[in-house]
Amino acid sequence: MKVRKPLVAGNWKMNGDIASNEQLFTALRAAPERVPAAQVEVVVCPPYPYLGQAAAWLGDTGVAWGAQDVSAHPNGAHTGEVSASMLADLGCRWVVIGHSERRQAGETDEQVAAKLARCAAHEIGVIACVGETLAEREAGATETVLARQLDAIASTLLAGGASAAPGRFVLAYEPVWAIGTGRTASPDTAQAAHRFLRERLAVRGYRESGYVRILYGGSVKANNAAALFAMPDVDGGLIGGASLVADEFLDICRAAALA
Repeated sequence: MKVRKPLVAGNWKMNGDIASNEQLFTALRAAPERVPAAQVEVVVCPPYPYLGQAAAWLGDTGVAWGAQDVSAHPNGAHTGEVSASMLADLGCRWVVIGHSERRQAGETDEQVAAKLARCAAHEIGVIACVGETLAEREAGATETVLARQLDAIASTLLAGGASAAPGRFVLAYEPVWAIGTGRTASPDTAQAAHRFLRERLAVRGYRESGYVRILYGGSVKANNAAALFAMPDVDGGLIGGASLVADEFLDICRAAALA
């Protein structure tokens, strides 16, 4: 058993409807029977309109729910955005920030840092995503990119607050070249990136770096989860498409629990 309790988060992206969600939530309600809650933390992140549905179905199960994004602004004239205070009102315990799909749409490192600050102010846990593109990896710039993305949020992290505590601040390494492509980083490749991130946190002065959970987020499936989670610095996964298939998602959660 690892010192850090593994976490598996399902990112549904822009998928789902009331009927299909109910099927997934019904299966997730059985998660405690299939996945030992004492050994793994499970989170699901549906689209904004279904957060209330998630709360109603999962509120008494031990499975947490989170949002896929949050505004960098506290409130005001920002049509279409959702603030951290609104998510806190819903009982939302987690928010994904800096996802590669948001970054590719123009989100900056500075905006990701602002989102972390908003979550910290409302005691919402964060899953902060970092990762390199194929071109950046092939150029040998993986560590440079990861350092830049991590350094951007370091000052907010070091300022403290509940969202900066090791249990509530989670990193997710997303090799962009492995998301939705069917390609997956080898366990050793993932471990190297995760070890770099942990060491970078320590260099930046985050004393609890050894306790921060770092998830792998590059096409994790039930058939590769165990090998990835066996790596010493891989503490679970941020799961995309596989989180929409209840049996596969729960198999991934079980692999994390047994790692």
